[in-house]
Amino acid sequence: MTTTLQILPRVLQSSADRGWNALSAALVHIPRGLSNVRGVDVHTLAMHVGPPVNADCFCDGTRLRRIQKPGDLAFVPAGFDSSWEDDAECQILRLGLHPSLLEQAAEELRGDPSKIDAIPRLQLHDARIEAIGFAIKADLEADTPSDSLFIDHLASALAIRLIETATDRRPDSKGYKEPRLSPRQLKLLNEFIEENLDQPLRLADLATLAGISVTWLKTLFRNSTGTPVHQYVIRRRVEYARALIATTKTPAREVALAAGFANQSHMSTTMRRVLGVIPGDIRRPD
Repeated sequence: MTTTLQILPRVLQSSADRGWNALSAALVHIPRGLSNVRGVDVHTLAMHVGPPVNADCFCDGTRLRRIQKPGDLAFVPAGFDSSWEDDAECQILRLGLHPSLLEQAAEELRGDPSKIDAIPRLQLHDARIEAIGFAIKADLEADTPSDSLFIDHLASALAIRLIETATDRRPDSKGYKEPRLSPRQLKLLNEFIEENLDQPLRLADLATLAGISVTWLKTLFRNSTGTPVHQYVIRRRVEYARALIATTKTPAREVALAAGFANQSHMSTTMRRVLGVIPGDIRRPD
């Protein structure tokens, strides 16, 4: 009789110290062998990111033997036990999403959260989820983390796409009319963002200011401005930094902090991406 040894994964990188609220992420190395995974209180999405391996997967009475390749996905809802046996060591990106995130996304899609039942998907192929996963992986591996608003945006997009691919029904949007922020709400948010560019800006704080949920903030802000919250904040930080450089003799490192960037390098990289210039290209006052 052959005995299969239970193996333990090793976390290579984690979001635990990055202040992420909407989701958790870990880049995990898994040795060859069997992994029995007990159900947890969050939905788990695993994306294969290493060399291909042969895998034997089991969850909720369903067994699947497959070759796992980079970008292949598996979704295990909260509370479900699962097992995975690989014929070689592998690497996965493991994401954890609280069920409330999918419920909020269901509301955003005008659905009834009570009717959105997550189901296990042991072999999920979706280019959009894959792109979100690799964006999260890139942020985990970056020396300078992205603004938390960007991660919240990715989490929201991920939750919406999971509703469309890993639940037993889709919300009905027939007859829906696009809502927007009121002029007063938009004014309050704009003023708050401008006054706090040098501070971490969190969706929860902005939603409280506007008197709405985080989910509705993201939807209404995008509908009202044509831009997601995180992109709007990044552009305002870049434009504020450019104005400081062009009108004052403040050292670049102090400009970066005043505009809410982690450091001077972070400001330069973001400015190049958004404006196509770096701080050194901007003429200083005489």
